Amino acid sequence: MSLSVDPRETRNGDPLTPAMRGHAAMLLFSVLVAGSFSLGALAANEIAPAALNAVRFAIAGVVIGIAALATTGIPSSALAAPWRYLVLGGLFATYFVLMFEGLKTAPPVSAAAVFTLTPLLSAGAGYLLLRQILTPRMALALTLGAAGALWVIFKADLAAFWSFEVGRGEAIYFVGVAAHAFYTPLIRKLNRGEPPVVFSFFTILGSLGLLVVWGWSDLWNTDWASMPPIVWVTILYVAIAASSVTFVLLQYATLRLPSSKVMAYTYLVPSWVILWELALGGASPPRLVFAGVALTVLALVLLLKDEQDGTKLI
Repeated sequence: MSLSVDPRETRNGDPLTPAMRGHAAMLLFSVLVAGSFSLGALAANEIAPAALNAVRFAIAGVVIGIAALATTGIPSSALAAPWRYLVLGGLFATYFVLMFEGLKTAPPVSAAAVFTLTPLLSAGAGYLLLRQILTPRMALALTLGAAGALWVIFKADLAAFWSFEVGRGEAIYFVGVAAHAFYTPLIRKLNRGEPPVVFSFFTILGSLGLLVVWGWSDLWNTDWASMPPIVWVTILYVAIAASSVTFVLLQYATLRLPSSKVMAYTYLVPSWVILWELALGGASPPRLVFAGVALTVLALVLLLKDEQDGTKLI
């Protein structure tokens, strides 16, 4: 299978390796994804999830389509086996619809807690689909990242951790997270050399087509003219930042890193969510919370060291 990694990235003298570029892409990915939790919670009860996501994918499709035409172009060869885009688009549409359904009742940080299950689920999916195996250092990194994320999520309050009960919103979102976990290794398995921007464009079209069919009644019955401003702000953010940009970042990184390493960056999302909540007027967390942030950073350092030492998932 041919992966669309630019050969210029591997030339002698280039200070950034393909793996380092993949890590940088996922760092930005984690920041942008975190914003969708905070904004999504504000808009989730104002509009049906299927309607919101259909519009967001329509906008994202236009943005990515223009980007593809302006950069790599859209080769006819990318239309080979179009079922690939329906499979990937279906998984991604499922993830986002269930995310907004879950955010109707789940607080943003609590939803981010569920999101941190993605790396472990992705590691399992990576083994099933690609036979990628966790190295000892990777397992340690994932464990530290999970511990740090939980510390952040429960604001360094052990009593809150032990009394945790999974609500309906978190349970709904978990199903979406499972779909997302399989989406990541499937990109690597189904990509046939298409540039990330082109592959993203057709995946978005797949998501849009399925959502229009599935959510037609929601689209038709939504009173778009009376939507509060936060809905449009959220739609534009998730369409451009949390769809167009993150679609490309995720596929760019997946072609350069193993699936479990790609999704390990989700451990940073709860920390970013706290910062987003602060920016939107929320309360500051206890200082001890930042010990968890340090653990997630340590986990990422281990991931980078894993790459530099040449240890790989097979």
